[in-house]
Amino acid sequence: MKLKLLTLLLLATQLTQAQDIKFARKMVDTLTSKYFWGRGYTNDGMGKAADFISVQLKSYGVKPMSGKSYLQEFSYSVNAFPGKVEVEINGIALVPGKDFLITPDSKGVKGEGKLTQQDSTHFIDQANRIIVTLENKLTWSAEQTVLDYTVIQLDKKLQTTLPQTIKVDIENKFIPNFKTGNICGVVKGTVKPDSIIVFTAHYDHLGGMGDKTFFPGANDNASGVTQVLSLAKYYGEHPQPYTMAFIFFAGEEAGLLGSKYFTEHPLIDLKNIRFLINLDLEGTGIEGITVVNASVFPKEFALLKQVNEKGNYLVKVNSRGKAANSDHYFFSEKGVPAFFMYTLGGIKAYHDIYDISATLPLNEHEDLFNLLLKFNDGLMGER
Repeated sequence: MKLKLLTLLLLATQLTQAQDIKFARKMVDTLTSKYFWGRGYTNDGMGKAADFISVQLKSYGVKPMSGKSYLQEFSYSVNAFPGKVEVEINGIALVPGKDFLITPDSKGVKGEGKLTQQDSTHFIDQANRIIVTLENKLTWSAEQTVLDYTVIQLDKKLQTTLPQTIKVDIENKFIPNFKTGNICGVVKGTVKPDSIIVFTAHYDHLGGMGDKTFFPGANDNASGVTQVLSLAKYYGEHPQPYTMAFIFFAGEEAGLLGSKYFTEHPLIDLKNIRFLINLDLEGTGIEGITVVNASVFPKEFALLKQVNEKGNYLVKVNSRGKAANSDHYFFSEKGVPAFFMYTLGGIKAYHDIYDISATLPLNEHEDLFNLLLKFNDGLMGER
């Protein structure tokens, strides 16, 4: 434990010495590294990420929101794949993540058999209760339940012949009470401490499938975590008239579970939140950003656009209505004014093994950072 803490402190020291885009690049590289194993349910990936983020916040001078710990603990059920994930089709061993995925709600199975074609994309091994599908893109997720059969998705582009025989050895582990937590910090306001601006991002991702394949989650959502940490670092050094709060959610990939838990067990009075900005998929931006809830809060959206035009930060700020597609949603449902911002253009990797730091441009990281600073100035300058 002491060695682990020393490693985290060393990483924190190295990262806080960097600035701007260098800081962002180093942070994304770190969060997507093998050490964090996709920030999921195997190899303690999510736990390691939570510890790392907490150490970062402490190094910035950001205080625990609860007054004691950065961690707001909660738990939920999840299906995981910590062991063997071996698949052969037509006698050829396939590579997990690249050639195939096991759907996250599948049960484990060991056996071999013949596949019967059902239609152009579905094949069944009835004896072993296995369904094989051909997919245009392999996209993984997280699930809280387990089926009584197994679904194997193959990359359609890589199949030169139709699947006819199958041999598998797949181990799943259903965890009924996976323990994790949100990471929550504050920088107290100097003039109006009961008026709060909140920045959020989910730090969890999909973790690993077997012991050789993990999903790095660079754009989703090491990029958002990095932007919120950049803001936490800045505001830790520059306290504002309003209180600045920072929440990193767990369980987003399994169904917005962390943000739902926080809104049901808030560590701050939700009525005191002047505005909440949720950041997810922040690694590109050559085509601008989209703002969910823009049409719900037209006054704040007009301010955001005005700030962007004055500063010439992003090429476009698109308006979108209400959507339950990220962690802002349960706050909005509780009456908290909130935006969810995501960047547009560039790489298409999403929920796959190709969402890596090396190909994430972070080309608008600094512009978005500065846009958010000025937007917050506008919110705090209201009369």
